[in-house]
Amino acid sequence: MMPESDVMPGNKAVAHGVRLARVEVIPVFPITPQTTIVEYLASFIADGELDAEYIQSEGEHSCMGMAVGASMAGARTFTATCSQGLAYMHEVVAQAVSYRTPIVMAVANRVLGWYWSIGPDYSDVMPEWNLGWIVNFVESNQEALDMILQLYKVAEDRRVTLPAMMNLDGFYLSYSQERVNVPDQEAVDEWLPPYEAAHPVDPTLGDSWPSALIPPALHTTYRRIYEEVLQDSRKVIEETGKSFRETFGRSYGGLVEEYRCEDADALMVTMGSMTTAARRAVDRLRSEGEKIGLLKLRFMRPFPADELRSLAGGVDAIGVVDRVVLHGTGGGGAFADVKAALYNLDARP
Repeated sequence: MMPESDVMPGNKAVAHGVRLARVEVIPVFPITPQTTIVEYLASFIADGELDAEYIQSEGEHSCMGMAVGASMAGARTFTATCSQGLAYMHEVVAQAVSYRTPIVMAVANRVLGWYWSIGPDYSDVMPEWNLGWIVNFVESNQEALDMILQLYKVAEDRRVTLPAMMNLDGFYLSYSQERVNVPDQEAVDEWLPPYEAAHPVDPTLGDSWPSALIPPALHTTYRRIYEEVLQDSRKVIEETGKSFRETFGRSYGGLVEEYRCEDADALMVTMGSMTTAARRAVDRLRSEGEKIGLLKLRFMRPFPADELRSLAGGVDAIGVVDRVVLHGTGGGGAFADVKAALYNLDARP
C-alpha cells in the first residue's frame, strides 16, 4: 500500500506514530498543548485502530509511575505531557532512567510558568535533559511522526534500553496543520518489530524490583554506566536514521542536520521549529553574499559535540538561537553546551 497523505496538526501526527508503533500501554493526564495527543489516541482505541491499555491517571507524577511500571513489565509504553505537568513528573522521570525503561514520551513544549504563559519555550524540558534520557527535538509534524517510530527502535535496542523524549514546539507544531505522510502499517511492522524486554518483571510470578538504598560509591558507578550507554546510543541513533531512510525514504540527519555549511564562514545553531525560518534567513543572507550555514541540533542528549567540533574549526563565528534562558549564566541552555563542546579546541570561533 502507498502511504496515506493528509493535512494534520503535530499532535495528531504524534498519535499516528504511536498507533503505528503498536504501543501497548498509554498512561495519560491532560495538559495544554499536549492534550489532543492523548485524545487522538483514545479515539484510535475506541475505533479499533489501536489495541492498547489506556489509563487515566490522577496526575502526572502517577502517570509516569504507571509508565515505568508498564515498561518494566515488558510493555511498549507511551505518554505525553509538558510544562507544569513535566515538572510534576520530575521525580519519576529520573527513576525511568534508573530502571532502564525504554519509554517514549512526547513533550509539547510550553513555558514552565514563573508567571502564567502557555507559549512555547524549553524551560519545561531543560531541567529534565540532564537526567539520562535520550532527548530529541523535531522541526515539523512529519518529523514528529517519524521520530516516534525511530525513538522506539533506538530506546528498545539492547545496546541502549533508555527512555527517550521527543520535543515538539507547543502550538507552533502541536496545533499547526501540515501535510504529513503516514506510513503503511505493514511496512512499519516489518521495520519495528514488537518489543521484547530482556528482563520483564512479572508480578503474577512474585517478581518485584525493590527500591534499595545504595551507598554513594555505587550510585556513582551506576551514573557512569548510564552515561556510557547514553554516549553509545549515538551509533544506534545514526544506524536507525539510515535504516529509516532506506525503508521510508525520509532522512533528517543523525544527531544534527547541516544546511549550507560546506563553505560557511559563520554558523547559526537552532533547535525545533525555528529551524524552518532560519533556513530562509540563511538563503537570504547567502543571496546577499554572506557565507552563512545552519546547524540544527536534533538531539540535546546525547549532545552532538563531535559534529559541532568538526564544523567549528572552519568558521569564524557561531551564533546560537536559544528558546530557554539558563539563568545566572548570561546565556541559554543550548549556548552553554555549544560553548562547553568548543572549549578544548586550539582554534575556537
